Amino acid sequence: MADENQTTNEEAAGGQAQQTAQFNIQRIYTKDISFESPNAPAVFTKEWKPEIKLDIDTSTNKLDENVFEVILSVTVTAMLGEETAFLCEVQQAGIFAIGDMPDQNKAHTLGSFCPNMLFPYARETISNLVNRGTFPPLNLAPVNFDAIFAAYVQKRAQQAQGEAPKMDA
Repeated sequence: MADENQTTNEEAAGGQAQQTAQFNIQRIYTKDISFESPNAPAVFTKEWKPEIKLDIDTSTNKLDENVFEVILSVTVTAMLGEETAFLCEVQQAGIFAIGDMPDQNKAHTLGSFCPNMLFPYARETISNLVNRGTFPPLNLAPVNFDAIFAAYVQKRAQQAQGEAPKMDA
């Protein structure tokens, strides 16, 4: 009986070790930063009621077997009327080791989970850059990468369905 419990505990521990080995953050780093204020100093004399535009994109590069670089690109543009107050671009990247898992899970991890981990770093960098440009504080709201990834998957599925009849013709 004690041997059975020991084996079960070892199997459980081995299963947990195997599960925790499935995902590993190797490095998080800033790949590229750009901050422009093309209309300074004139923009500082205007009433500060900007229109903020946020663009987010992700890309993935396979570095090695089960090792991937994920790049989260965040661009923030602040417009005062027709003038650009500032343009801030950050590419926050990470290197992630992802063990054996189904392709669908791997795609979700690379397309949603990893960008979700990178976003706080990009948000902090953007906040610091805007502050150094002497503009009022800019705190970006959290982003739902699960929803963005789900929309991407749905769009790809619709495109595949739309292309299927063309392939038959």
